[in-house]
Amino acid sequence: MPPLLSIEGLDVRYDSPRGDVRAVDGLDLALEAGETYALVGESGCGKTATAYAILRLVEPGRIAGGRILFQGRDLMTLSEKEMRRVRGSGIGFAFQEPGAALNPVMKIGTQVGESLRIHRGLSRKEAWREAVRLLAAVSLPDPERQAKSYAHELSGGMKQRAMLAIALSCRPALLIADEPTSALDVTIQAQILDLLRKLKADYNLTVLLITHDFGVVAEVADRVGVMYAGRLVEQAVAKELFVDPKHPYTRALLRAMPEDGDDGRGKRLRALPGNAPDPVAPPPGCRFHPRCPDVFAPCAGIEPEDRVLPGGRRVACHLHAPERP
Repeated sequence: MPPLLSIEGLDVRYDSPRGDVRAVDGLDLALEAGETYALVGESGCGKTATAYAILRLVEPGRIAGGRILFQGRDLMTLSEKEMRRVRGSGIGFAFQEPGAALNPVMKIGTQVGESLRIHRGLSRKEAWREAVRLLAAVSLPDPERQAKSYAHELSGGMKQRAMLAIALSCRPALLIADEPTSALDVTIQAQILDLLRKLKADYNLTVLLITHDFGVVAEVADRVGVMYAGRLVEQAVAKELFVDPKHPYTRALLRAMPEDGDDGRGKRLRALPGNAPDPVAPPPGCRFHPRCPDVFAPCAGIEPEDRVLPGGRRVACHLHAPERP
């Protein structure tokens, strides 16, 4: 069976006074139906740009190349009218900052019901009833009352639940969740992750999770893709990645995580040295080589190939080249 979502050679660029900003550069990615795939990396690595490109919402940027196949259809060939049907009814999107994404002058129930009226043709009364049901499904307390509330009257966790209700209102096959636990306290984060697991099972969802938090990845992801400077440098089953990361960047990210039980006293996190490369003029060869502790001769001049390792893992690193002595 073909993947639910297949991205081939995706190239997303933004104009700048110094030239093109290559936010995503030649990315290949596939999501199997029913899995949770986490896309991980530092801020600015291209995770969110990839998510927005799937829905063709990258303006003022542009998709300069590549194909995005969803349920066998190339989204790059669809008209804007056809894409509007895909957004919501085929692919749901939970935005990173629900406080900014929610309309401040519309009641929450009206916002959830809007998609129902547009995509499913429900009347106002039917859409309102279904909105209340959806708010209950995402465990929003007292959903009938909260449906009559405005965004500023909800807490951060409640806004995130409302955003998930909107994203799921038209029963999409794919849910893209962009940093769904950022800016939430630890208790609410755990509740949102539990909710994502429940919704995935209840709605038979495939989930693309955008995050920088490996703790979140460990909780919910089946597979992981690690991005650096617009490129995918490693892909693996989540458990395998945590036990044996293959790319030096992945190892550096994992070393920078607080240890279990660390109370924050007496220990220093192992920060990743250096800075992310200039997206307009990235370094030649491997883009991570100026920060890499394992750098050797080919890294500065030759771009590493994406190699398939035993077991199906993928890594773009010269350390795993078969010709290396």
